[in-house]
Amino acid sequence: MSTVDKLVSASWVHENLNKVKVLDCSWYLPFMKRDIKEEFVNAHIPGARFFDIDAVKDLSKPDLPHMLPPPASFGLSMDRFGISNNDHVVVYDTAGVGPACRVFWTFRAMGHDKVSVLNGGLPAWAALKYKTERGEPQTAHVEKKYVARVEDKLVCDYTDVVKNIGELKASSGANGRQIVDARPNDRFTGKAPEFRPGLSSGHMPHAISVPFTEVTEAADLRYPQVSTLKSPKDIRNVFTAAGVDLDRPIITTCGSGITASVLYFALLNAGVNEQNITLYDGSWTEYALNPYSEIVKDTE
Repeated sequence: MSTVDKLVSASWVHENLNKVKVLDCSWYLPFMKRDIKEEFVNAHIPGARFFDIDAVKDLSKPDLPHMLPPPASFGLSMDRFGISNNDHVVVYDTAGVGPACRVFWTFRAMGHDKVSVLNGGLPAWAALKYKTERGEPQTAHVEKKYVARVEDKLVCDYTDVVKNIGELKASSGANGRQIVDARPNDRFTGKAPEFRPGLSSGHMPHAISVPFTEVTEAADLRYPQVSTLKSPKDIRNVFTAAGVDLDRPIITTCGSGITASVLYFALLNAGVNEQNITLYDGSWTEYALNPYSEIVKDTE
């Protein structure tokens, strides 16, 4: 059980900067052509290090872009960041509430519970006119090596998902984990293509569409560029309105595992028991690449 808040404000981070380890986890889709590493070097929270989602992953699966890294590999990355198992880690991104949730989930999946997301990310920090710093931080080193252990209950794979779909189909959706998809609705229905060439859009049988953008908002109209997480009550209303039973187990999924983590994080903040939330690591990319997968497309 974590002893730290899952969601923290920019003012809290500012006041506690010397007590936490900070990671910039910014990431954008390739077609957006943003040089995130250069953006980090130009401006980041003082003392922050850059967590490269495209590098800290399972490199043995090149077709699946963001799979959970092996524990030993994750541990080496933490050693380079100067992070120990007992550190309180704060993760943020430049989207507000987005890729940082993936890194939050990664830490939790590696058995590290003392991790928090900065609500509003770097834009929230900048809106309060807190200082940023430039440059590439030096590689850190801690004497005691970081030890990571995968929490299997937080992760599911293709076999788990296919088995679960069978349970849903056999019971007309009454049994099995609910599958909640974070992709935009037009990709979920099959009306719009996936970003990856040749990858079919559509959705898994009995899946429920809850686009990840539905759980965030611009909480302060003075700073509309700052995307923050909605209130627990509003998050629960979003899922309930979509047909999700928050008392039943849930699998979150998306395109490659990034925005599924936003739904995972939102559900946690809405009070859903973490034991009832599993993330499909390979997500739609893995599922749709398999020629034996059943793909549903909604037509008018």
